[in-house]
Amino acid sequence: MIYLYVLQSEVNGNLYVGICKNLTNRLREHNGGKNRYTKGLRPWEIVYSEKFPDWSSARKMEKYYKSGVGKEELKRKLVP
Repeated sequence: MIYLYVLQSEVNGNLYVGICKNLTNRLREHNGGKNRYTKGLRPWEIVYSEKFPDWSSARKMEKYYKSGVGKEELKRKLVP
């Protein structure tokens, strides 16, 4: 399984979208400063995730959520 995940910075509320095989390890990497983009906004928490059967379908959804329309849909999903 491949996971699409959305992180939210506890510093300023920014969102980060990515894909991985292991959510726990990937969150540890982000909070450990191993990603240039997320390093300065630590700590992060996982606020949303989806499972996909393969990399290509997960990547397609990742690209969508990073687009303007996708960002708006994602924000609607995250607001209670």
